[in-house]
Amino acid sequence: MKKSHISSSLDRPWLLPLISVGVLSLIIILTVSLSHGKSSPSSDFTASDQILAEQLRQQALPRLAYLISGTKGDGARVKRLLQAVYHPLNYYVLHLDLEALDSERLELAKYVQSQNVMRGFKNVMVIGKADLVTYKGPTMIASTLHAVAILLRQAKDWDWFINLSASDYPLMPQDDILHIFSYLPRDLNFLEHSSSIGWKEYQRARPIIIDPGLYHSKKSGVFWAKEKRSMPASFKLFMGSAWVVLTKSFLEFCVWGWDNLPRTLLMYYTNFLSSPEGYFHTVICNHKNYQNTTVNHDLHYIKWDNPPKQHPMTLTLQHFEDMVQSGTPFARKFAKDDPVLNRIDAKLLRRSNNRFTPGGWCVGNSALGKDPCLVYENPYAVKPTVNSKRLEKLMVKLLDTETFRSKQCK
Repeated sequence: MKKSHISSSLDRPWLLPLISVGVLSLIIILTVSLSHGKSSPSSDFTASDQILAEQLRQQALPRLAYLISGTKGDGARVKRLLQAVYHPLNYYVLHLDLEALDSERLELAKYVQSQNVMRGFKNVMVIGKADLVTYKGPTMIASTLHAVAILLRQAKDWDWFINLSASDYPLMPQDDILHIFSYLPRDLNFLEHSSSIGWKEYQRARPIIIDPGLYHSKKSGVFWAKEKRSMPASFKLFMGSAWVVLTKSFLEFCVWGWDNLPRTLLMYYTNFLSSPEGYFHTVICNHKNYQNTTVNHDLHYIKWDNPPKQHPMTLTLQHFEDMVQSGTPFARKFAKDDPVLNRIDAKLLRRSNNRFTPGGWCVGNSALGKDPCLVYENPYAVKPTVNSKRLEKLMVKLLDTETFRSKQCK
């Protein structure tokens, strides 16, 4: 980070990890330099310093856990998205819902098994027993919690959970995201949220819906009850974006729930329209241990009509420059194989068709169009690009002391 960012670090406690790592790195460099100046052999001492430096670097880098979800016909899109966001340090759960064909799910699993790097790091999981997911129904939350439970059991050393759909796409390599997130406190939860729900009170909170996906094996729309319900009195409703970046600590609380709040709200949201836009938001903002950890942003570039319609605009080439300047790591929604995805691959990810986004872990020869990621080594060798500066700028803005606290669970 720039010195100008560090100058007010006393007012910005989130910069302390950066300062700590910098000081420790400086100590190591000075120690190694001094050891070389001694007349006595110091090869053992230098080697131990190098090991310590590598351990510090590994401790600084976070590990991200992704859920990539899709439905019938999304197999190829999920595969492309996986290639675009793949990194050996991270974990990935892939889910094609019950409406998708078994052949699509099998093809996706075969692809994962065919990749040497995925087999080697064992960090990609394909859900075989698919969930039935109803659009706008609580089965969407159930499916997300299912993926989180798998990650908590199978991949125990991750820091943040990120949910993406087949219509999402990254705007920067994982090396950039890991680099910037390494400077952040590990207790920050990124989710757009507000208690000023306006029209959503009468179109989301008061209506009672029934999700047939809870008891049927075929997908259909939600059912509406004639009755309405009053607003809750024992907790405050919060709503926002369904796309989140949540900490492992908070999701352990939601799944294992030593407090009864997550279970109570899960039952409440069973009859709630578009529950993914409110469940995590209401849990986190109604518990004293987590309500001060929220950053009011979903880290997605999303374009809406004016006035907003039910769905966001489909992004195209005309939105490319605006996406880049936003500094957000992800964007949505994209049409299948839209030309703007090729532009993102070429200009931002430096990724060729049907290949992984290259990073510091890729050490193969890229001459004559060869895939550099066919040969890989240290996953901790992160090489950020210019994109990281834009994400850094966004983070500094979001975490500025003057606005950060004022946007937490209000």
